[in-house]
Amino acid sequence: MKTPFSILGEDGVRALVSAFYDIMDSNPEFTELRHMHAADLTRVKDRLSEYLIGWLGGPPIYLEKYGTVCMTEPHANFAIGPRERDQWLACFKQALAAVDASEELLEMLDGPMFRLADAVRNRETSENPIAANPDIIATSHRSRVSHG
Repeated sequence: MKTPFSILGEDGVRALVSAFYDIMDSNPEFTELRHMHAADLTRVKDRLSEYLIGWLGGPPIYLEKYGTVCMTEPHANFAIGPRERDQWLACFKQALAAVDASEELLEMLDGPMFRLADAVRNRETSENPIAANPDIIATSHRSRVSHG
């Protein structure tokens, strides 16, 4: 059975992830997403590559290293609503175009990528309820979390 990993291979997955973060880093359309990440993207590039290698049908590198493939817990500190999910998907689609993904690969990933992105969504809206409330004058919610 053909899998996205059999099409891309490990180097292809890593190139896709690199393109994804390069696009996020340079495109003002994805500024909100970029601010959810540490200044140095090296660690997150490795982690997403390792996760996607297994998720796309390759060896379970992420699972072997971290003991879980749960994506909701690592994203729990971030306010992720529909807008953030859709930005992530748009960035990922641009990365697929940047690595000249085949039509076959695009079709294989269309629904699953949406489900993956939607699984980490932890809010129904992308509106900030704190900013909308004039009675709240201070908050401890951090918009940027350092990933070491």
